Amino acid sequence: MDMVGKPRKSNNIRREKMADNLRDPIVRTMPQPADMNGNGDIFGGWVLSQMDVAGGALAARVAKGRVATVAITAMAFVQPIKVGDMVSIYGKVAKTGRTSITIDLETVVQRRHDAAEIKVTHGTFVFVAIDDDGKPRDVPK
Repeated sequence: MDMVGKPRKSNNIRREKMADNLRDPIVRTMPQPADMNGNGDIFGGWVLSQMDVAGGALAARVAKGRVATVAITAMAFVQPIKVGDMVSIYGKVAKTGRTSITIDLETVVQRRHDAAEIKVTHGTFVFVAIDDDGKPRDVPK
């Protein structure tokens, strides 16, 4: 049925599967002037914080509960982030241990008025599943 209740005509349009390289960001945000460092770029600590939020959200889904960041085992700042950039953070589970979850994260930006994605940072964050008392617990299988 269409929006006015009439039967829809079949137009035999074949729906294609979305490309495997299309993905949704865990976090998408835009830095503000207050997030700038002395050079006029976005402070590295700001992007680390955003990546920690994104990694923690993914790790919490895997852990089915609370997690705590215990390490950043790798981090690279490839390009600066500018005020007005649309920042997207993508992640994937790299490894799951008994209590730990290792997340690979990548930050890309779209510069103002430009749709091209530019990789600006990437890193590996390690989280531990914790119980209500903050003690490590097993990650569900």
